[in-house]
Amino acid sequence: MIYANVYADGHSANSLFAHEDSVHRFNPTFTPRLLRQTFREQGVEINTPDLNAGRTVAFDLHLEGRPVGVRLRPRFLIALENPNINKLNASSDYCQQFDGVFAWDSRLFHLSNVTPILIPHPMACGEFLDWEHRPRFSCLINANKAFKEVLPSDLYLERLKTIRWYEKNAPEQFDLYGMGWEKSVPAYTALGRLARLGSRLKTRLFGVPPFPSYRGAVSDKARVLCKTRFSYCYENSRDLSNYITEKIFDSLAQGCVPVYWGADNVLDYIPENCMIDRRKFANTAEVHRFLTEITAQEYAQYQANIAQFMHSKVATRFSSGHFAQHVAGQVLAVMGRLQSE
Repeated sequence: MIYANVYADGHSANSLFAHEDSVHRFNPTFTPRLLRQTFREQGVEINTPDLNAGRTVAFDLHLEGRPVGVRLRPRFLIALENPNINKLNASSDYCQQFDGVFAWDSRLFHLSNVTPILIPHPMACGEFLDWEHRPRFSCLINANKAFKEVLPSDLYLERLKTIRWYEKNAPEQFDLYGMGWEKSVPAYTALGRLARLGSRLKTRLFGVPPFPSYRGAVSDKARVLCKTRFSYCYENSRDLSNYITEKIFDSLAQGCVPVYWGADNVLDYIPENCMIDRRKFANTAEVHRFLTEITAQEYAQYQANIAQFMHSKVATRFSSGHFAQHVAGQVLAVMGRLQSE
């Protein structure tokens, strides 16, 4: 057996391959587990470094940009996180330190060691509940987060605007789920901290929740999405080409029509008739009005379009299986080339 190290911040004892992620709560581990299985089928066992102590290690695999020291052996990088959050993922100088890089960011494609990849999803898709069996009108499932800096592409703020619009104008037609919404929005400026303090005081003195639409954290998104007609799927940033995350696919997999805002080239991958393109509307009020005018028959057509797409070859490019095969195959090809030199 050949052994390799896998580095992922906060993980040890192969915790990223557990059925439940003990480091990042509710974070799906299906793709890492499948990647490990795919390598193992090729005679390579990847483990966190603590479990490879005393073994001869063939290569290092880093999940997301992180500080790296002196190169002791061939090393590879999987860079999927938004570069506005992990800035190393967008650094050409940083990426050139690896023998191979897997990334969706087209700004890195000029580097000879970069292999284009899309952000993976299990892509499991079964039968959909129809319009009549979806008692919830709309939802948003995200953690309560914010950028520390001002960004023109910030969609955390747009999520917040959507939540507040519904709480004020149509509270019975919207449910908020995710981690952290029992508190006010994270603040990184003096004005923001003051507003956060005011929200906390309202909660402590008068019992006013920061977000009245909040229904709690949810460990299984499918349980919510399969009973909801529409889901607001906003990435954390807009106009990043190819940055299409699990948010829209979680919704599509349950036949829940997504209201999507994020990658500027999303229509290169996902047909427009499978979703509501948020860019076509001036504000949440317009979106909501459009959603309320969709009939049961029109909704059924959306679901038929979604089912056709989810079983298509184009959708396969986003699958965890395709991702695992592509990464493992390319890593082993590079290793073979390096050994022959």
